[in-house]
Amino acid sequence: MKNKKPLILVTNDDGISAPGIRTLIAVMETIGEVIVVAPDKPQSAMGHAITINNTIYLDKISKENDTITEYSCSGTPVDCVKLAVNEILKRKPDLCVSGINHGSNSSINVIYSGTMSAAVEAGIEGIPAIGFSLLDYNWNADFEPAKTFVKKIVLETLEKKLPQGVILNVNFPKLKEKEIKGIKICRQAKALWVEKFDKRQTPFGKDYYWLSGEFVNQDKGDDTDEWALENGYIAVVPVQFDLTAHHAIQQLNTWNLNE
Repeated sequence: MKNKKPLILVTNDDGISAPGIRTLIAVMETIGEVIVVAPDKPQSAMGHAITINNTIYLDKISKENDTITEYSCSGTPVDCVKLAVNEILKRKPDLCVSGINHGSNSSINVIYSGTMSAAVEAGIEGIPAIGFSLLDYNWNADFEPAKTFVKKIVLETLEKKLPQGVILNVNFPKLKEKEIKGIKICRQAKALWVEKFDKRQTPFGKDYYWLSGEFVNQDKGDDTDEWALENGYIAVVPVQFDLTAHHAIQQLNTWNLNE
């Protein structure tokens, strides 16, 4: 039916009780039928990890008379999407949205992000998907300014459709709604983490390590997600799960590998 509400799968990596996902659920409820499958605890920086050596528990936490069906999962964000598609949903959802993440997933952070990996997994399953993040790591971050833009991006995605194999990585600057200058389609900035390990010792003399680091943007371009965020824009980067370096194939074919 043409007027049938879209089925929307909502997930994240900060856990099902995180304020970011509660905001995203509230916005999605105004658009379609919502099913939530999210981790029962924070799973940040899990990347595309899946659970293969442990059991996974899935608990329905919503009541029959609730307007939204919600499940809490003991696994990773990717596990949540896999379970939703294979065990919970009766049909493939029209859209998967992940987030809203507490903290940036711009530039190289997309590689480590559990938020984006959940969206990518949905994309692998043939489901249009978007990952949303806010540049504020505070648990009590203000997600209100993002609401209008989240709805606009979701509605455009549902109407216009994404290219096959493409997922959107959306990052919001930490600004009031009236301070946001607009939305920019960007490329991923070339940046990296300069990391170090803080080596410590337990009272029993056993060494342990604590990872820390500094984010370094090496990209001076004005068409990147980092530039957009620094200049008051929402950054939208189309990403793909085909990791083939297509531009390198011709060069590699000149190597003498079969002689």
